[in-house]
Amino acid sequence: MSKIVRVIQTAKETTDRLTEKDPLIFIPDTSGVESELINIYDDLEYQEIEGFGGALTEASAVTIAKLSEAKQKEIIDAYFDPEHGIGYTLCRSHIQSCDFSLGNYAYVEEGDAELHSFGISRDQESIIPLIKNAAAAVGEDFRLFSSPWSPPAFMKTNGQMNGGGALKPEYREAWANMFVKYIQAYAAEGIDIWAVSVQNEAKAVQIWDSCLYTAEEEKDFVRDYLGPALEQAGLTHVKVMIWDHNKERVYDRAKVAFEDQEASKYIWGICFHWYSGDHFEALSAVHDRFPDKKLFFSEGCQEGGVHLGSWNTGERYGHDIIGNLNNWMSSWTDWNIVLDEQGGPNHVGNYCDAPIIGDTKNDEITFESSFYYIGHFSKYIRPGAKRIGHSKYTDKLETTAFRNPDGTIAVIVMNRTEQELPFTLRFHDNLAENMIPAHAIQTLLIK
Repeated sequence: MSKIVRVIQTAKETTDRLTEKDPLIFIPDTSGVESELINIYDDLEYQEIEGFGGALTEASAVTIAKLSEAKQKEIIDAYFDPEHGIGYTLCRSHIQSCDFSLGNYAYVEEGDAELHSFGISRDQESIIPLIKNAAAAVGEDFRLFSSPWSPPAFMKTNGQMNGGGALKPEYREAWANMFVKYIQAYAAEGIDIWAVSVQNEAKAVQIWDSCLYTAEEEKDFVRDYLGPALEQAGLTHVKVMIWDHNKERVYDRAKVAFEDQEASKYIWGICFHWYSGDHFEALSAVHDRFPDKKLFFSEGCQEGGVHLGSWNTGERYGHDIIGNLNNWMSSWTDWNIVLDEQGGPNHVGNYCDAPIIGDTKNDEITFESSFYYIGHFSKYIRPGAKRIGHSKYTDKLETTAFRNPDGTIAVIVMNRTEQELPFTLRFHDNLAENMIPAHAIQTLLIK
């Protein structure tokens, strides 16, 4: 083991943004130090990480395309280059339109239950080129999962893609077959769909593209339609996830789906969002009851438009990622990777923030605090990493620790308080003293 600990830091009211600082030096713990410790227990292993990433929406694709080629390359490199960027590998996209589309659109014409008119020409305009650019930058580790916001309007009880409604029972088979056609159409473009979720935010009636499923309806759809359709098409390698909504009911939805063995055999895991609060313990409840199922954070963003320069945004991300990781989350994707200066485009005005804001009028991009906070995880906790044990002397520090496939140990320490805080990293009876500034996050790397 090296005696040197690399320190990467992002801190408020400094210029530190994923900045490498002076290293720490391990010394032997000859006196049995007891105070201000962060202990690392690398003989304890927990979940394996699939990856980190963000959503490649039509809004992101259109915004990026309006920028100069130099800015477009800067964005792709910033997100997807593992050396010079933050190393994203796992991305999300939408099946048909979502709120961060330029408008409602479906892959089939109105009333075409036989799917003769199926086509992805709208996606080919901007989304697919962005996906291909991201995949080329990542290489073989690139993974894409996709979620529908709404079936076509004619398949729904309310007759429109917006405003909730539910899938009409007589269209369940056709809708399942649309998943198959989507996966096959993307494969024809050279894009492998790694996973799908049944429905984005299955409990929410939104003014934008949305559709309701009860827990029983979602479970039955997977068991009787989606799972068999994927099986018949030879697509059982495509993972299926449920819920794709907030954490406060993640355990309730898991119980309904996973206790039905015929449904559960098709379901890889459960997706969740952050909009109803922390509920970290709910994730551990799912793992404790169903340890073979994966926990996947599939969306989160700062709502209410662009918050240029807000430090709280980054800290919100850091807090949620650490809490999720320490409670068995294995995959993480942000919402839009890029939005314009208004926080869109969004066809119903549901403007939000993103880690990179593209000023399409002046050809400028702004990296928000969230970009750097996310990078402390995505750049240094690589696919295949395993969470290891740790303990800390104070709840004022938020911490997690991982062993990467190359043996490097990454320890993330975050301080959301107004004071700098001391700590001593203890690993294999070696000690390294450190300070973390107020409102800062550090990644400590041990080789």
